[in-house]
Amino acid sequence: MRTDHAERREAARACPECGSAIPVDERYVDWCGSCDWNVDPNPVDPRPGRVAAVRRALARRYGEQLADEMGRRGGLGRPRRDAATVAAVALALLVHGMTVALTVAGVLLVVLGWSTVVQPLIGVVALVMAAVLFPRPARLRKNTPVLYRADAPGLFGLIDEVAAGVGTAGVHAVLVDEDFNASVTTYGFRRRRVLTLGLGIWRVLSPQERVALLGHELGHFAHGDIRYGAITGEALRSLSTWHYALAPTPARGPVDWFVNGVTFLPRRAVQGLLLLLDHLSLRSSQRAEYLADADAAVVGSTEAAVGLMDRLLLARTVQSELRRVSAAASMRGGRGGREVREQAERELWERVAAHADAVPEREVERLRRAGARRGHSVDSTHPPTHLRRHCLLAGDPYPVKITYGDRRVAATAAELAPAEAALARRVVREYAG
Repeated sequence: MRTDHAERREAARACPECGSAIPVDERYVDWCGSCDWNVDPNPVDPRPGRVAAVRRALARRYGEQLADEMGRRGGLGRPRRDAATVAAVALALLVHGMTVALTVAGVLLVVLGWSTVVQPLIGVVALVMAAVLFPRPARLRKNTPVLYRADAPGLFGLIDEVAAGVGTAGVHAVLVDEDFNASVTTYGFRRRRVLTLGLGIWRVLSPQERVALLGHELGHFAHGDIRYGAITGEALRSLSTWHYALAPTPARGPVDWFVNGVTFLPRRAVQGLLLLLDHLSLRSSQRAEYLADADAAVVGSTEAAVGLMDRLLLARTVQSELRRVSAAASMRGGRGGREVREQAERELWERVAAHADAVPEREVERLRRAGARRGHSVDSTHPPTHLRRHCLLAGDPYPVKITYGDRRVAATAAELAPAEAALARRVVREYAG
């Protein structure tokens, strides 16, 4: 005998726009597959600001251009140093030259300007600003679990195999956090490689989708994305720091009006340089993203790479489940509440994975269509996700190259278990607080 609850989930109603039958599932949004009624009822507000808006528009435009180029040529080929890339590097060197000039001017004002009191003070300010802007090697994040080769030989063995499959070397360290994301970068003066692995996404992927994820991230090393290099990447950081420092303050009095007026022209100049460097480097970065997607398909299979694209659409769903589990664990106080929290911490990642696996295909399709409407991407520099998915499906499918079987999955899970436990405690307590 069916319950009323089950009957409600299998109900249907007519679309108010075209009259087509709409399956009703009380857990998810009602929408029409025929006319797209209500397919995106709560569009995400984009990040405010002129720079972010221009960056999003450029990412979408270049993403569409490169997707069309892939369709016409059957691929993008390897990265090349075109005129825009050369100009981006030249502009980045100019930005670094400005930082050096600021340093030299500060030193001269401090050393030679003692005839007045003002000049040394201006020199000190210039040196402080130069110290903030001066390129420096990144450091490993504090309070984040970090694994080295001796800590996780199985995980590093998988990373090495995937790296060889995309034509590059492995990493020196793996940072593990709770985010629904993964990334690669370098740290230290020796520019050692580090992979940041977010459990939010790692735990909801199938084994082959995890291989595809690693293939995509390590593919960035193989293709040399200039936006993350020592020259262009640091220039973007310096300009972003300038842009933030020169941002206008709310005018509450004459002093604020004066400061905003004095910084108006420098602020516009910095904004112009930042937008120009974005414009010159973003197409190369978009190309690197598409090539990294191709690497994901080569090592994990096209099916796994496409599955990864679909999983990227579940970011809000996973974050909501993390909050729900944590909030439920904080409802009870005393000893019983502590036991509930401890149980929630032990089961957190399994619950998140089960919740993501339970999302029906109809809801995933709605997220695909909504993402295509709003130009969904991982961030403002990535091509739209639906274009990346389309390009993966356009060519001949790649079979599985690197198999991530049950034994390797179990070994890797054991190596990640301490980090998972520590992060589960942090997530439950932060969300509950």
